[in-house]
Amino acid sequence: MNTLLPNPKTVLILGFEGCLPSGIVGLVDMFWLANQANAETSPVRAPGGTPSTAAAPHFKVITASFNGKALRDGMGRSIAVDAHVLDVTNCDAVLIPGLIRGASGLPSAADLAPVSDWLRLRHQHGNLLAASCAGGFVLGEAGLLDQRRCTTTWWLHDELTRRYPKAKAEWGAALLEDRGIVSVGGPMSWVDMALHTIRQLGGVDAAKRAADFAVIDNTALTQALYAPKRYMNHVDTLLLNAEQAVRQAPLEMSATQLAKQLAMSDRTLHRRLKTLTGEAPKAFITRTRLEMAKTLLDGPGASIKRTAQQCGYVDEGNFRRAFTRFAGMSPSAYRQWAKERAG
Repeated sequence: MNTLLPNPKTVLILGFEGCLPSGIVGLVDMFWLANQANAETSPVRAPGGTPSTAAAPHFKVITASFNGKALRDGMGRSIAVDAHVLDVTNCDAVLIPGLIRGASGLPSAADLAPVSDWLRLRHQHGNLLAASCAGGFVLGEAGLLDQRRCTTTWWLHDELTRRYPKAKAEWGAALLEDRGIVSVGGPMSWVDMALHTIRQLGGVDAAKRAADFAVIDNTALTQALYAPKRYMNHVDTLLLNAEQAVRQAPLEMSATQLAKQLAMSDRTLHRRLKTLTGEAPKAFITRTRLEMAKTLLDGPGASIKRTAQQCGYVDEGNFRRAFTRFAGMSPSAYRQWAKERAG
């Protein structure tokens, strides 16, 4: 039986000044590896029945810039592109990498005005739109994060929520998709973005083959595993006081109890924490307790049962479930992961 050559899915990689070079070149490599993996595991034959000399790719990749000219990456080096983004009228997915520079170097609204209309049109046509790290600000300027769950790298979370208050930004999430808009975490999370796109356009098996072929993990890990502890405390003393109150509570603390301890109303606490962290008090309390659990589990001879008790969890099962949702792995798996990472 002959296998017909598959129609390729077109993936547009949209770069901009100051972008991370690996976010463009690496994405190109990932889709090339996906094509190679597919060719290795699924021999393709031409319609006449003879083996094809070159298997048709599952993915066709186009690189583009805002003006069709070569880009200057964050280190000042030139990256050639294939096209002017506005000249591309047909694709299946648009991927936007992160950048090297800090919040002060994020793409401006003026820079993004022409491409914003194009992105909205692509979304209306049902194309998958995805961005890693600061690339999410490109989607934000187009209004495509409004009323959607989204994420960015942990050190840009506050800036994202400040610029796009209608976005439902979730601190520490590794990858989120909400109605065709995908956002992923840190600068190197373009790997997760590529695998998610391969999975959406080519299926679960194609993503697994690509991950196996590239020798990378097929599961995105939460940023909570990596973000420095207390990174947000410089923003406002309320965060430090609230965190200390939660850490020192012998048992589980409710939002009302936290508000009372901080001498403010429930409503004020909710408003302040939402402004500073994007989290409601309950979510803030849970995250703080589980960050504490991470620290305790990092220690030698850490006991999961004892860690649960120290973090205010009476029921060890509840702790295990909460920690797994937070970290993307069980407490015992995290303990092993931390041990191996420490060498």
